[in-house]
Amino acid sequence: MIVPAYWAEARRQQRKDGRQITVRRYGWSDASQADAQQHAETRAGEALQRLLAGERLDRREPKQPYNGADGLPIREEIVERHGTAVVTRNSYGARCLNVPDVLFADIDHAHRAPLRLSVIVFVLAALAAALAGHACGSGFGYALAFAAVLGCAPAAHGLFRLWRWLAGGAEAQALRRVRRYAHRHPDWGIRVYRTPAGLRLLVTHRPFAPGATEVAAFFAAVGTDPLYARMCRNQRCFRARVSAKPWRIGIGAHLKPRPGVWPVAAEKQPQRTAWIAAYERAAEAWAACTSLEHLGPAAIHPAVAPVLALHDRLSRAGSKLPIA
Repeated sequence: MIVPAYWAEARRQQRKDGRQITVRRYGWSDASQADAQQHAETRAGEALQRLLAGERLDRREPKQPYNGADGLPIREEIVERHGTAVVTRNSYGARCLNVPDVLFADIDHAHRAPLRLSVIVFVLAALAAALAGHACGSGFGYALAFAAVLGCAPAAHGLFRLWRWLAGGAEAQALRRVRRYAHRHPDWGIRVYRTPAGLRLLVTHRPFAPGATEVAAFFAAVGTDPLYARMCRNQRCFRARVSAKPWRIGIGAHLKPRPGVWPVAAEKQPQRTAWIAAYERAAEAWAACTSLEHLGPAAIHPAVAPVLALHDRLSRAGSKLPIA
């Protein structure tokens, strides 16, 4: 996991076969802006030589704060450092806890029918319509088939909602998956939290590397958000949002300046500072998650304990505040 304090960009150009080749690359450093610029110059020079040698490369790297490309560090403002844990401010202004080896997993409750269920409903509706059309022996069957296609998506969604209701709701289903995993792995300690969109899990019995096979198996078993799982692999860290999402606490204005990619120009910093001050005042009345239960062994691994305490303090997981 790398979360640099300094960023820079370099550009290199050279003509080849009558056309100009331009390449841009970012550089980063924890030491100084000059070191970041030197790193950018080095990376740009290396990329240019590879392009001139015939290799296919992107001419320019996207300026994205998180998961922009494999191998690029997290590009967010550093708010706090706690040992190997780093608190950053993401592109929409919330604070996030980034850690290299303490396993967090986000589970987002599904609000729409899975694609597989929609396909099954579509096929069954189409077959029923075809049979009805054949039985009628007229063009009425074609109209019926068309109506079936139009109605299959709402039907699938309705069946999905009914099935979820019969199973006790989205949270109950997610908790059952987590508890089944804990039952099959009695040596695993798992702290469970409720978030506005689902559940958060914090594994407490030992540290993990983000790319470990066990991590991927755990993510799949408990139904972790696939985007979150991919981000963990790409950035080689685990991550948990520890302050409210702005739009959930009445802040409609976006983090200034747009987009919220770090760093920002000096003349635009006052806009950002003013927005952050207003956001932090509003966020005082909210938690990012709330603690639900602990599964498995109660003992907390010494390497996990400080991250657990930091997470619970920053997210206010033990408070009675509403979550956002």
